[in-house]
Amino acid sequence: MSSPATPLDDVLADLAAESDALDAVLRGRPDDDAGWRRPTPAAGWSVAHQVAHLAWTDEVATLAARAATGEKQPWDDVVLGAMGDPEGFVDAAAADGAAVPAAELRSRWLTARERLATALRALPDGTRMPWFGPPMAPTSMATARFMETWTHAHDVLEGLGETPEPTDRIRHVAHLGVRTRRFSYAAHGLEAPEAEVRVELVAPSGEVWTWGPEDAAQRVTGPAYDFCLRVTQRRPRSALALVAEGPDAEAWLDVAQCFAGPPGPGSEARR
Repeated sequence: MSSPATPLDDVLADLAAESDALDAVLRGRPDDDAGWRRPTPAAGWSVAHQVAHLAWTDEVATLAARAATGEKQPWDDVVLGAMGDPEGFVDAAAADGAAVPAAELRSRWLTARERLATALRALPDGTRMPWFGPPMAPTSMATARFMETWTHAHDVLEGLGETPEPTDRIRHVAHLGVRTRRFSYAAHGLEAPEAEVRVELVAPSGEVWTWGPEDAAQRVTGPAYDFCLRVTQRRPRSALALVAEGPDAEAWLDVAQCFAGPPGPGSEARR
């Protein structure tokens, strides 16, 4: 009898499905296809930059997983590089990756994704991986990688003039968006309010997802897809069908972000 699926298994399965969906768009585009060099909503980033960023981050996350088991040196080298160029090291890694032939870049990304899944599954229960912020559990890392994959795939599709197809896999992004509410304030140099906020979102399937106390006086409601676009800063609030009830709920949607690092310039934050 096979073992029951763990939360990590569930997230990794959705991560693989999201990766397959992006790869289906990229597959078959030859190296000389202008599509790989087409600009995306991230200033200065082409489709190739977006894929290179996913590959690089998966590789770095794999090094972090190995560091959690004692293999410190490669991870320490990455941290030193980040400290040496805190503003530009992510852009530099994306530019380096985007410079290689498209077939090579696609293979690099797919290989990195498989190696990351293997590394995360190999970590003992209770392990915390080092990261650029607080240490992360394997399931949290997989959720973060899902969020980035979904977000950058969205940028790729926009760059190629294609329309994303929402799926209920975005629950991982929505969950991360709710969990990072207090972080959103901290990233903007603000103190998070103590009041609870109820979140009720309608999934692409029509299911209703909820977080927070049912009797909370303040709440955020609307389409889950719109909420995910907001917490990844892919759309301004004015373009979304989200409703905030209460001053703290209103303020949260103004600063919401579920990605690490400093806040970006609103809907133009694409990294």
